[in-house]
Amino acid sequence: MRFLIKWLILTLSVLLVAYLLEGIKVSGFFSALMAAAMLGFLNVFFRPILLVLTLPVNLLSLGLFTFLINALILKMASGVISGFEVQGFWTAVFGALLISIVNGLLNAFLSKGNNEGGGGGNFIDLRKRGRDRWA
Repeated sequence: MRFLIKWLILTLSVLLVAYLLEGIKVSGFFSALMAAAMLGFLNVFFRPILLVLTLPVNLLSLGLFTFLINALILKMASGVISGFEVQGFWTAVFGALLISIVNGLLNAFLSKGNNEGGGGGNFIDLRKRGRDRWA
């Protein structure tokens, strides 16, 4: 269930950024849903490889090269998913940045009441069960 919620949050992020940025086009909700799935897939499988391969450049740029990796992943997703189009390099950079920000804000907002992380305050409730035993 949590996976589906995160997928829908990323889909909403893609839709919102497509609305805000002129160079990102989404033909409909299904295209945004597929773009979010592709972004998730690429982030899981290709992003770590790209980060390791570009580690020296990333260290020299103090981590700013990561923005370019995120833009590349966004462009890769737009190349695979029909109905999702990212036009231009700077649009991809700003789009990736905005998608990350919106996705983070939506995740934080929706997990505020949960005790699943995100500042919700995880804790373990221990009760005394005898003289020297807590459970």
